[in-house]
Amino acid sequence: MPLNVVNDRDGSSRIILTDPAGSTAEVLLYGGQVVSWKNERREQLLYMSSKAQLKPPKAIRGGLPVCFPQFGNFGALERHGFARNRLWSFDNDPAPLPPVNQQSSVDLILKSTEDDFKTWPHSFELRVRISISPGKLTITPRVRNTDSKAFSFMFSLRNYLYVSDISEVRVEGLETLDYLDNLMHRERFTEQADAITFDGEIDRVYLNTPTKIAIIDHERKRTIELRKEGMPNAVVWNPWDKKAKSIADMGDEDYTTMLCVDSGAIETPILLKPREEWKGRQELSIVSSSYCSGQLDPRKLVFIISNFKVRIPHAMEITTIVDNPTNSACRRKCYLDSIFRGVNYSPPLQT
Repeated sequence: MPLNVVNDRDGSSRIILTDPAGSTAEVLLYGGQVVSWKNERREQLLYMSSKAQLKPPKAIRGGLPVCFPQFGNFGALERHGFARNRLWSFDNDPAPLPPVNQQSSVDLILKSTEDDFKTWPHSFELRVRISISPGKLTITPRVRNTDSKAFSFMFSLRNYLYVSDISEVRVEGLETLDYLDNLMHRERFTEQADAITFDGEIDRVYLNTPTKIAIIDHERKRTIELRKEGMPNAVVWNPWDKKAKSIADMGDEDYTTMLCVDSGAIETPILLKPREEWKGRQELSIVSSSYCSGQLDPRKLVFIISNFKVRIPHAMEITTIVDNPTNSACRRKCYLDSIFRGVNYSPPLQT
């Protein structure tokens, strides 16, 4: 199937991917960046800054930037590396990857240039296959060393997810893991929470993470599952109100409807010898959440807990906690989870 390429007035080119179910993705050649992913109901799933503009050589805030060969300021190069603000090309010789039914895809490539050699003197080929199928967005990156000497690099897919309300979102799959806190000069901590919820700025690099992470949006009754291979780290970032106001290309209130949960190889850079190749994979998929925001029936809850003989506070206390509108759905869920798991949930709940 021929690619649907749109040439915009600003001189940029976009590739429009469409699957048979009606979901779409838009990919810019600038940065090789996904800037839109919509489901079959035309609902946007990726956040784009309300102030986002395509002004090379600046990167575009939002969507799904490719960070290479550095993440953040974890090195001497420009923040997040240079791949996200270079013009990519169509890959006319892509690797044969297993075909997937009902899939629409594009293959892009970025090769080293003389300008890149001034700051990062290594010859490479960075390939990315971007695919959509019903309910899924899949990205398969590959880095090949075309140099005569070995080099190491970091890599990350920065997922700017669009959420209904950051206070109604929780991230599961990172509990008990160690992380580097960028707000504390990368001091190492261990995650103590049963799930990550949000009431302030967060900027963490989680280490040795599982292949699956769940981002649960209670307000939309929707879960985004992130599955990854070859990228052992996960980054969780939200600037919150004060930091958002200091970011020039981000709206003051944008932090309330966005969350970055990234796949990456950051803590330990990947080492490639000449002619060696690294391959990663990330899949974002949409599933319906089993928990419906604000719809818990306290009587059913008491019945279930009574049958499981779990020690709990008085039933009336549960009823008032669940019914109280000042407690967000996310905090109610954490509280109820803590009952079943026999642990205390630290954020206070109003009774």
